[in-house]
Amino acid sequence: MLEIDDKTKLKWLIFFRILFSSLLLGSALVQQMEETAIPLDRSLIILYGLIAAIFVLSVVYGVVLKRIKNLSLFAFIQTSIDTIFATLIVFLTGGFASVFSFLYLVVIIYSSMLLPMRGTMVIAALCSLQFGALVKLEYFGLVDPIGTNGQTLANAYDWSQIFFKLVITITACFAVAFLSSLLSEQTRKTKEELRTMEGHVKRVEKMAAIGEMAAGLAHEIKNPLAALTGSIQLLKEDMRYDSDHARLMQIILREADRLSSLASNFLFYARPPAGKVEPINLSRALLEIAELFEIDGSNNGRVKTTKNVSSNVWITMDPGHLHQILWNLLLNAAEAIDGEGNIGIEMFPTKNKYALVKISDNGCGIPPETLKTIFDPFFTTKPNGTGLGLSIVHRILEANDAWLNVESQPNKGTTITLHFKQTPPPD
Repeated sequence: MLEIDDKTKLKWLIFFRILFSSLLLGSALVQQMEETAIPLDRSLIILYGLIAAIFVLSVVYGVVLKRIKNLSLFAFIQTSIDTIFATLIVFLTGGFASVFSFLYLVVIIYSSMLLPMRGTMVIAALCSLQFGALVKLEYFGLVDPIGTNGQTLANAYDWSQIFFKLVITITACFAVAFLSSLLSEQTRKTKEELRTMEGHVKRVEKMAAIGEMAAGLAHEIKNPLAALTGSIQLLKEDMRYDSDHARLMQIILREADRLSSLASNFLFYARPPAGKVEPINLSRALLEIAELFEIDGSNNGRVKTTKNVSSNVWITMDPGHLHQILWNLLLNAAEAIDGEGNIGIEMFPTKNKYALVKISDNGCGIPPETLKTIFDPFFTTKPNGTGLGLSIVHRILEANDAWLNVESQPNKGTTITLHFKQTPPPD
């Protein structure tokens, strides 16, 4: 499917097609005024019909664009029809000798902005087939292109000239299709990376602001809680035993411990400790954590893991932090799966000296409106969750110059990609 902003590209394509038909109409009118003997010859009648067809189709494209869901197919249909228009224009302006054969390249270039490489290659093949068929029909005298004054192609050119131009035109079509598609794909990837990094920077700025406030708040909560817990413990020891009082004190102590644990997690989120940074064999660590997760009681064997891990990839961070990150993400993936399911763990190095870890599940997925807030502190969709798990994971990664991306589709699953900086293996 096309990207969302490619609907704007389709609008611009429709606009320029209408502009081209208008310029073509203007040139036809100028030619008609120059033809004093025959105001409307056959070539002008056909040309006016072609201009009208381009204009009407462009208007139809503009009207139905809002209702089209499959933009990729819509763009392919438009560019395929444009190849036919290009062939007709070449036919009307001299066929093999036409100066407008460059229109094929124009169609291929803008198709690469809208279609993937294979689609652009199909458009290049259509251009090549149509031009080749036109030249062949013209050579054998089966068609008489307008503007040749009845002179056949066989009499006007040597076969070597015809073959050379055919080869050059077809080669140019496929070369332009390949190069323009390559550039368009690189542009799309760059835009996607920029959007990802922009989202990451926004998350970091937002979480940093919350973190500063959280640090002070967590300290202010922990101190009264410690005093409250200590006072209750003393009262519990000094007071005469009463079952109702003991039960109430136990509730107070339990809830105070829960609040203290929550405040500790919030403080960890606000200012993650540096820990003991050391080189870690990421390949080995991933396999060990996955093995522990498979036999963990919370999993109960209902979720299987598949592993595709490159060997001898090293990173530098605190092993406890790495374990906390991966365990949190695996636990979230397992909780997103209703019943039995599968979690995929993939790790591989990249050319830019990063190690990518992908954790994928086939669970319930995350709706788009929820995906924007999953890293916010205290945001959770779980009945008993605190909403700090992913926030802490994000903060730990940030503290270690790493980051993550999340891709999810409702009812299909979620993929989380972690980006770690590689380090050389220790001597």
